[in-house]
Amino acid sequence: MDSGVRRFTTQLNDWLLGRNRRIFSALLADDAPVDLRLVGRTLAHAALVGLAAGAAGAAFLWALEQAQRLFLEGWAGYVPLLAHGEAHDAAPSWSRFRPWVLLFLPALGGLVAGWLSRFAPEILGGGGDAAIDAFHHGGGRIRRRVLWLKPLATLFTLGTGGSGGREGPTMQLGGAFGSLVADVLKVSVRERRILFLAGIAAGISAVFRTPLGAALIAVELLYRDGFESDALVPSVLASVVAYSVVTSIFGEATLFHHARSFPFIPRHLVLYGLLALSCSLLAVLFLSALRVARRTVARLPLPRWLHPAVGGLALGALITPVIVLSGRYVPAQGQGFGILGGGYGAVQVAISGASWLTEGWTAVLLLAVMTLGKLVATSLTIGSGGSAGDFAPSLAIGGLFGGAFGRAAQLLLGDPSIDPGAFALVGMGAFYGGIAHVPLSAMVLVCELAGNYDLLVPLMLTQGIAFVALRRHALYGSQPATERDSPVHRENALLSALESIQVREAMTFGLNHVFAPSTPASEILRIHGEADSQNVFPVQGSDGALVGMINTDAVRVLAGEPGSFGWAVAADVMGPFVSVRPDDDLRTAAERLVANGLRELPVVDDAGRIVGYLDEARISETSLGLRAPKQAAPGVAPMAPLPKSH
Repeated sequence: MDSGVRRFTTQLNDWLLGRNRRIFSALLADDAPVDLRLVGRTLAHAALVGLAAGAAGAAFLWALEQAQRLFLEGWAGYVPLLAHGEAHDAAPSWSRFRPWVLLFLPALGGLVAGWLSRFAPEILGGGGDAAIDAFHHGGGRIRRRVLWLKPLATLFTLGTGGSGGREGPTMQLGGAFGSLVADVLKVSVRERRILFLAGIAAGISAVFRTPLGAALIAVELLYRDGFESDALVPSVLASVVAYSVVTSIFGEATLFHHARSFPFIPRHLVLYGLLALSCSLLAVLFLSALRVARRTVARLPLPRWLHPAVGGLALGALITPVIVLSGRYVPAQGQGFGILGGGYGAVQVAISGASWLTEGWTAVLLLAVMTLGKLVATSLTIGSGGSAGDFAPSLAIGGLFGGAFGRAAQLLLGDPSIDPGAFALVGMGAFYGGIAHVPLSAMVLVCELAGNYDLLVPLMLTQGIAFVALRRHALYGSQPATERDSPVHRENALLSALESIQVREAMTFGLNHVFAPSTPASEILRIHGEADSQNVFPVQGSDGALVGMINTDAVRVLAGEPGSFGWAVAADVMGPFVSVRPDDDLRTAAERLVANGLRELPVVDDAGRIVGYLDEARISETSLGLRAPKQAAPGVAPMAPLPKSH
C-alpha cells in the first residue's frame, strides 16, 4: 500500500506540473528555493490528504445513514429527526415502533464500540481531545488501525441512537489520513503535524460543508489562546478539496434551512448579550454533567470497555418513555425530539419551526426540555466513553437553547422583529465557541451555515462574552493555553530567542591567552595552569588571523607525558579553529559549541582576527534575559593588542 501511495503522489505532482507548469514548477522543482519548495510540497500533500479525507468522509456519511436505517428504523421502528441537508434518501421506515428494542439498542451499540476499543483505547470519547493530544505529544501521528476502528465504533454508537456527532470521528479519521500520508512519504515531523491538521480540517469540512470554518477550527482548536498559523493555508486547501468531493456526491445543499436574511437591529444586541451569558451558564452545566457521568462509570466494578454499554442502557431508559408518551401528540419524525444522534434535526426545528411545534410558551417550554434532554443524553453517551463527537451535540444544545431564548424574548417583549432562528444560530456559535475556546472559528462556521454574514455583529458580541465568561472552563482538557505551553513549541521558542540575538550583543571583550604557532609545549602547560577559566586557546598567525585552536583535551595529553612532548610547539598540537562572527546569531554559536564539544568560541572579523569571545554561560544569560544584551556598534574593532605567549 505504501508504494501505491508514493506512486499516486508522484503521478499527482506530475499532473499538477503538467496543468499548471508555471506555478507548480516554481514550487516543486529541484532548483526552487528551499522554503518555496517545502511550501509547494506541503500544499500538494495537503491536497492529497483532503482528497482522501473527503472520500472517506463521504463513505462514512453514507454508511452512517444506512446504519441508522437498519438499526433505528428497521429494528426499533424509530424515525430520526433530520435537518434539511441530511435527508439524502427520504424512503419511509419499514418497521413498526418497538419500544423494547429501542430500550436496549444504544446499549448494544455501546457494547460493540467498547469491545472495539480494546484494540485502540483512543477511539473512545469525542475524538477532539485525542486529536489535540496526538498533535502536542504524539508528533501528529495516529495509529493506522484508528482509520477503520474509529469509524466502525462510531457507526455502531450513532447508528443505534447514541447522542453524539459525526465531526469528532471524521476529525480523527482525517487526522489519521494526514498521519498516514506523512509516514508513507517520509516527511519531517513538522510537515507531519501540518498534514495532520489539514486532515482534521478536511474531516470537518466533509461533514459540515463549511470549508473556511473547518480550516479555522483545525488551527484554533489546539490552544485556548492561540493558533497554529503554519498549518492554516494547507488546512484551507485540504478543506476545499474535501468539500468539493462531498458536494459532488451529495450536492451543495446547506445543512440547515433558514430565512434568506437576518436584518441587523441594534436594539437586539442587548438580548444577544444576555443570550451569551445564559449560554455560558448552560455550558458550565454541560461540562459538569460530563464530569459526573465520567466519574460515575469510573466507579463501576466493570472493565472500561463495558462503560459505553452502561451509558447506552441509561440513554435507552431515558428516551424510550419520552417517545412512548409523546407518540399521542407528535408525529413519528418528532417523537424523539432529536435527542438521539447528532441533534441536527432538533436544531432545524429551533431555527425554522415544525408543524408539530406549537406556538407561544408551549413551544418555549418544549425547546427548553429538548435542550435539557440533549444535554443529559450527550453526557450519558460521551461521558461513558461512547465513540461519538462532542462537536455536533454542543452546537445542538446551543441552538435549541438559542431558539427557546428567541421565542421567549419575542413573547415577553411583543416584538415580531425578533427572529428565533437568528438566536438559534447565534446560540450555536456562542455555546461551542465558548467551551471549545474557538471564537473566530465559531463565528465563521455559523456565517457559512447561514449562507451570509448578516449575523456577524451579534456573533462577535456573543463570542466575546462567552470567551471571557468561560475562560476557566474547557471542553477539551488537552488544550494548552498558548504555543509556549506546548511541547511542540517550547524548543522552537528557545531557538527563536537565540536566533533573534546576534553574537555582537552577547560576546565579551576580556583579554584571553593567545598562542603563536611557535609557542613551546612547556609554555602552553604553564599558561594553561594559570588560566583557570579559559577552556580554548586560540593560535594566531603573524598577521593576527586565527590559524588554529588548542583545547583542554590536547593540553591534558601534553600534561600526561611532558617529557615525551618537549619538542612540540603550538602548531603541532593545535586543531582546526572554530569561530563565529559578530553578525552570526546565538543559535549558530550554540550549535557550533555543541557540535565541537566546546565551552567557548573566539569571535573573529572578516579578516579572521579575534574581536571577542563567547561562552556557553553568556549565551544562556543573554537568551534567558538574565543579563541585558550588549549594544555593540555595527562594526566591531579587533581586540588589540592581544598578549601572546612565546
